[in-house]
This record gives sequence, C-alpha cells and structure tokens, in this order.
Amino acid sequence: MIQRIQSVYLFLVAVCAVVCLCMPVGHFHQDGIGVADFYNLWLTMADGARVFAPWAMFVLLVLAAFTSFAAIFLFKRRMFQVRLSVFSCLILVGYYIVFGVFVYVFKSRYDADFTLSWTAAFPAVGLILDYLAFRNIMKDELIVRSLDRLR
Repeated sequence: MIQRIQSVYLFLVAVCAVVCLCMPVGHFHQDGIGVADFYNLWLTMADGARVFAPWAMFVLLVLAAFTSFAAIFLFKRRMFQVRLSVFSCLILVGYYIVFGVFVYVFKSRYDADFTLSWTAAFPAVGLILDYLAFRNIMKDELIVRSLDRLR
C-alpha cells in the first residue's frame, strides 16, 4: 500500500535529491575572495560565466530521485522495490565519489580552497532514508512470507 512508512522515506529521498539539485553544494575561494560557486550542474565563476563540467553529479541526483520516486508506486512488487532502493543507495554513494573527484580537480585547477555548503548533506540524509526504507520493505516481505506459509 502507498500509505506505508517506507513510501514516506522514499518520497523524502526524492525531495532531498531535488533540493540538493537546486542549491550550491560548495564554494571555491582564494584568500577570502570567492572564485566560484559549485552547483551540481555547473560551476559559476566570479565573473558570472558558467562552466558545465560537473553535469555527472546532476545526472546521478536526478537518477536517485527518479528511482526513489518510482519505487513508491511499486508497492505490489516488494522485491523489485528493494532492488530499486539498493540501487538508489549505490547511486548516492557514487554521487559522493564523483563529488570528491570534481572538488579535487577544481581545487588543483583554480588553486583555490573549497568550503562545503550545508546542502551537500542532503544526499547523505537521502542515503540514510533509503536504508530505512529498505529495512521496512524487507520487514513487510518477511511478514507476507510468514503469512503465506501459514495458509
């Protein structure tokens, strides 16, 4: 059923991913002067120019949001729902790996320091919520299997 707690968890994962898409995840600065703002789709330089190099982060967050939102409506196929939530967890872990690579590359390219924004924590919150959804989906599956065994 859609009103289960794991549906709420999966919806919140999608919301966290969308919120993280819309806000900057960090800032590059040299000696206190801002060099660039780091978004998931682009890097906004101090002169206003946009560099669309980190588009892979954007794709990973969109994919995580889509899989979590799609898993809400697959409540009749619990094992497929479990697979989608595990896939979403892997996507969010991959997001942080790609995020680290881009920060490392841009720090060396622009010779600047990096300050993490509070919005960079949203995928981690989504990862925790995905795990909670996984646990509750498996709990439902075990209950259904035990009831099938009693029939």
